[in-house]
Amino acid sequence: MKEYKIKINGNDYNVAIDEVEENTAKVEVNGTPFNVEFEKPIAKPKKVSVINRPVAAVAAAAPAAAPAAAKPAAAATAGGSKVNSPLPGVVLNLCVKEGDAVKKGQTILVLEAMKMENNIDAPCDGTVKQILVQKGDSVLEGATLAVIG
Repeated sequence: MKEYKIKINGNDYNVAIDEVEENTAKVEVNGTPFNVEFEKPIAKPKKVSVINRPVAAVAAAAPAAAPAAAKPAAAATAGGSKVNSPLPGVVLNLCVKEGDAVKKGQTILVLEAMKMENNIDAPCDGTVKQILVQKGDSVLEGATLAVIG
C-alpha cells in the first residue's frame, strides 16, 4: 500500500492506494474507500534513470477529489521500448517530440514529484514513436510516458 498526503485547492487529503490491477485501483481518500477505473490497463513499472533537483516553484494541483492518472499505458508498437514513470507526479516539460532521434540517457521529459524535478531519460537509442502524456498531466507510478523504437 502506498500512502500520499496531497493538497488540492487548499484542502488536505490523505490518499492510500491499496492495489492496482489492470484498469482498476482500490484507493482510500480521508478514510473513504473508492474503486477507481482507468480507461485502459496500467503498465507494470520499469526502472528509469532519475535525477533529483530542487524546484523553485511547485506546479499547481488540478482540482479533483481523488488522484487521477493521466493517459494510461497504450500498447507499444513492435520493437518499441516503453518509458514508464518511476513515481507518481506531474509532467513539467516535454524535451522531445514524436519522430525525434534520441540517445540512451538523453532526457525525454521532466516529472515533478514531491517538490523535486526528475529527469526521465531514454533507456535506449532510437526514435520517439509515441509520447503518451502532455505538459501538466498527472501520472501514477508505472504509467507509460513514451515509446522509443
